[in-house]
This record gives sequence, structure tokens and C-alpha cells, in this order.
Amino acid sequence: MKIKLLAVGTKMPAWVITGFNEYNKRMPREMSVEIVELPIGPRGKGADLKRAIKKEGDAMLAAIPSGDWVVALEVTGKSWSTEQLSEQMESWQLQGRNLCLLIGGPDGLDPRCTALANQKWSLSALTLPHPMVRILLSEQLYRAWSLIQGHPYHK
Repeated sequence: MKIKLLAVGTKMPAWVITGFNEYNKRMPREMSVEIVELPIGPRGKGADLKRAIKKEGDAMLAAIPSGDWVVALEVTGKSWSTEQLSEQMESWQLQGRNLCLLIGGPDGLDPRCTALANQKWSLSALTLPHPMVRILLSEQLYRAWSLIQGHPYHK
């Protein structure tokens, strides 16, 4: 199973790239993780926020591979424990489909992306900065994979 992270935001600080890469390099080849960065819609004084989110959504919808199982990261999504995430990961693998995880920008996901998703997952009830989500997500994917493999990393 290939995992694709579609993430709004480019030009991440070095600490974000380093943190993401640290966990990503630990993932096995048969569960490779690829991140695709999408540009943030124009924001600033007088900018139309709805138009910015729509532009981000257009780019995200165009980047979602046909046939992938799509999971939107949403604060209103279902919260999973590490054990539940590992069960989800096993379920995704058994489907024989690739996985596409959607990470919104500073103002969240376009509602069209959320509506398209097969599942909605909440990493936390807290509002997290979208660069931080990349690191947290890569660590949790690695932790869940480790648990599936019977490694003690989950403790």
C-alpha cells in the first residue's frame, strides 16, 4: 500500500522537513509515504478567504489519485487510539487500495474535499498548525506500523 499525504503549504521550515523525514525513512518500502505539497490560496489584507480555500480544494481534488481510499484530517473526525489506528491501517492494507490523507491549510479543508473522503480522522481536538500535523502524522503512521509488526515502539 502506498500512502500519499496531500498537504496544503509549501516552503516548510527545516525542522518540519527533518521531523517528517525522520519517521518517513523508517517506513517499509511496501508502505511507502509520499508527501505532495499544494500551494496555499492567496491570503492577506482584503483577500477572499472562501476563494483561497476553494483554490486549495481545486488543487487537492486534482491531486487525489483515482481509486485511492481517502481520509480527511478534520478536527470533527473520529479520534483513534494508537491501537485503533493500527487496526485501521491493517484494514486499509486489506482493501488492496492506496491511501490518500488530506491535510488542509491554515483554515482547514475545502468542504468538497471533506465530502469526498471515505473517512474523517481527528488527530486531536486541539487546533494544530498544519506544518506540525505533518510530523505528528508521520510519527503516528510509523508507530501504527510498528505495532502491526509486533515491535515494542508503541509503548
